[in-house]
This record gives sequence, C-alpha cells and structure tokens, in this order.
Amino acid sequence: MFKAILLSQTDEKKTRAELLDLDDARLPDRDVTVAVDYSTLNFKDALAITGRGAVVRSWPLVPGIDLAGTVESSRSADWKPGDQVVVTGWGLGENHWGGLAQKARLDAGWLLRIPAPFDAKSAMTIATAGFTAALCVMALQRHGLKAGDGEVLVTGAAGGVGSVAVALLAGLGYTVVASTGRPQEADYLQGLGAARIIDRNTLSQAGKPLQKEVWAGAVDTVGSHTLANVCAQTRFYGAVSACGLAQGGDFPTTVMPFILRGVTLYGINSVLVPNELRREAWALMARHLDAKKLQAMTVEIGLSEVIAFAPKLLDGQVRGRTVVNTRR
Repeated sequence: MFKAILLSQTDEKKTRAELLDLDDARLPDRDVTVAVDYSTLNFKDALAITGRGAVVRSWPLVPGIDLAGTVESSRSADWKPGDQVVVTGWGLGENHWGGLAQKARLDAGWLLRIPAPFDAKSAMTIATAGFTAALCVMALQRHGLKAGDGEVLVTGAAGGVGSVAVALLAGLGYTVVASTGRPQEADYLQGLGAARIIDRNTLSQAGKPLQKEVWAGAVDTVGSHTLANVCAQTRFYGAVSACGLAQGGDFPTTVMPFILRGVTLYGINSVLVPNELRREAWALMARHLDAKKLQAMTVEIGLSEVIAFAPKLLDGQVRGRTVVNTRR
C-alpha cells in the first residue's frame, strides 16, 4: 500500500481530490517502479487539484507533473534498483499518473539520473519550473544574448519559474530586472540576484504597439497584455522567451515589434522535450544555480497538506517553489 492524492469526477463533473491508501495493483503497467521521495506543487497541479482548470485528461488520476526518488524495480536494462532519478513533464499529472504519491510506475524513457550536486529534494526545488526557466534562458543564449548586453526582464518573478529564472540569469552574469505584483518580495528577489524591481502594473494594462526600447531580452511567465508590452519594449533584435499564462492565454499585440524592430519571440514547451536537451538544461543549472538561492526559494509541505495548499498557490499567496515531502 502507498499514499497518493487521487483525483476523480463527481456525477456533476466536479473534481474530487482525496488523499488515499492505494494498492500497488492500481499502478499503471509500465517498466520502472519508483519510490517517490519528493514531488512538487506547481500552478498546473493546483489547477488540477482544485478543478479550476481543464488539466486532467484521464480519470481517475494521480496529479503531479514532477517527481524525484529511487528506482524500486525495473524491467528496463537502463535502470536498476537504487538509481536516483528525476522525472518532469511527459504528460505526468495530465494524461498519466503523476508524482503526488509515494510510488509511481513510469516509462523507462521518461527518467533522468539526478545530476550532481543535486539530490531528490533540490531536484524538486528545480523540477518543471526550473527546467522551464533553464529552457527560456537557453533560448536567449542561442539567440546571442550575452551578459553586458543590457537589462533582461523576468515577469512573474516571485513565482516558481520566475524565481529560478532570476537566480539562473544572475548566476550567468546578466543584469536582471524582476517584475512582480508583490512589493513585499523585493528583498527576496534581490537576494536571488535581481538588480532592480518593477511593479507588474506597469506592464499589465493595454499599451501602445511599439514603446520605448528597454529590454535586451526577457523571460515572460505571464502572457496577455504583459507579454504584449514586453515585446513592445524590447530593443532592436532582442528576444523574449514566453512560457506561461498567469495573466491570461491571450496575446493582444500587433506585428510591429517583430517587423519594425526584428524582435524574436520564442515559445517554450517543457513537457515533450528530448532527453539530450533535458540533460543540457540540467547541466546549465548545476553549473550556475547557487544552492543557497535554491534553499531561499523553497517552501516544503507534506503530501497530507497539498490539497489545502493548492488554492493558496493559485491565489498568489505562495512565492518561489513548493516542494512536497511524500513521507509526511
């Protein structure tokens, strides 16, 4: 038996979230069984647990898009009992049973070895949020953005993706500007490496299609008017990595930043990513993320606390990364 959060639908098509004891026979028929040590609570997980978003594609489902733990048994030659592994994306918590449980059974191709210097807990401080941030930064690097080229903006900076993006960009030597709606988090963001803080309200309303050039590059986790304004303020031949929709999924802009300033917009998907690129992103974080900064952005809760905690995350009451200890 193992404990897991199980999502099911009521007759009224509403989501029911319960912490239950499940038998191993309930696990999917896949190659590798993992004892989950830590998982995370992400925005997408919170949407699934509360039923506020159409995240779950298959019922009933264990949510959780991330997990880290120890291989318990394996039918694959690539993995053996005792291997320390991390899994993010691949449809976990959406199409496939995810990480908010004490045990998971997974396809062998979804697993990565936890790279040094990370352990299961710090891997989950990073997880999908940090991996997404790393992909955003890598897109800007491939574009040619270098430290010293000018200010790089991070929107939604106090959130999970934003926090890691600020810390990673600062670790790489970029001058980072953090946009947030939580002015009380200024010290936190400066501790992660932000050179200055701006109020998200300066970006969140409808603006002109082309504005004063400010940003050499940007990581946007917000979408909607914020992303439109970021593009409109990006300098000639600058680049923006877009990976989120905290404000909304719309994009009310014009072609002006793209055809008059040559701005490039990179869309970042972190779910179906080849393992070679995953390893590259983890290696970048291993080299340039400060362990103390990771600790500063981490809140740890137990599996038994997740259901009650999820609405707080959606309501913007949680900063940084929420790591879930599955043994609590």
